[in-house]
Amino acid sequence: MTRGIFIAGNDCALSRAIETEAGKRVEQFASAMIPNRLSGTPSQLAARTKNSPEISGRMQLEWNPSSPISARTITIAAENRLENIDEAILICSPPTVRSAASDITLSDIDILINDHIRGWLYLVKELTVHFSAKKKGALSLVYPDISSGKDDTADILGPAALASFRALTSSLLAAARSESYTTMGFMTTDAGNETAFAAYIFKAIDEINKRSNGKLHKFGKFQFFK
Repeated sequence: MTRGIFIAGNDCALSRAIETEAGKRVEQFASAMIPNRLSGTPSQLAARTKNSPEISGRMQLEWNPSSPISARTITIAAENRLENIDEAILICSPPTVRSAASDITLSDIDILINDHIRGWLYLVKELTVHFSAKKKGALSLVYPDISSGKDDTADILGPAALASFRALTSSLLAAARSESYTTMGFMTTDAGNETAFAAYIFKAIDEINKRSNGKLHKFGKFQFFK
């Protein structure tokens, strides 16, 4: 039986690289992306409307991150389509909205909390319930650790969502030893090298052992020394 891979995240270069790498390993995998509802500059909005490239083996699932029912629905849908979820890879690389704090809209604040903070908590709960019931599985949490330049206009919302996801990852890794499934974290400091990072992630998943549980893997220019 083939392994069941479920991927969830933001529609971004990192997610597409990880989906492409999954397509090299299995005939089909399930994928659910957070719809980008945040406001932005015209150039950002234009970039969001580009069609995502076709990726071999991808079965797309509709996800409303702000709904706990949707988190349960996509978990069940992924399990039904894959026969089982053996590996879940969650990718937090939030969209950028650069503006002064005073210019942030109330709707964007609501979207950030509902889609990019609360949504991850709902989905992690459903996936960990699934893995706990099966007493096996691999949960991987992936995020970039890349700072903006000092001359850039401030991005208030993206870093707030990323900080929440990092804290969630840290807590899950700390609790991993007491769970019956494997939890790993993956962080990159190497912007623009998504393809290599995706290959690095799957290599670590492919080689899971007892020492993998609770480990944060760091990828970047000096990853071999970490």
